[in-house]
Amino acid sequence: MKVKDLKIGNRVRVTGYEKGNSEYRTKLLSMGLTRGVEFTLTKIAPMGDPVELEVRGFHLSLRKSEADILIIEEV
Repeated sequence: MKVKDLKIGNRVRVTGYEKGNSEYRTKLLSMGLTRGVEFTLTKIAPMGDPVELEVRGFHLSLRKSEADILIIEEV
């Protein structure tokens, strides 16, 4: 499952990361998107990009293409 497949209010858990851009993966990890963390999709911009996630008590905005590095599952 990918972030682009979510609807507002969906709660998911990070189960892994796509292979490839390890530099951006490091940035996601530093923003708190570690394996096992749960987050909620709270907003989607009018044109569909970026999206806002609530993770660890704060709101984080990411482009969908960047967030698609995350492999997630519904909680």
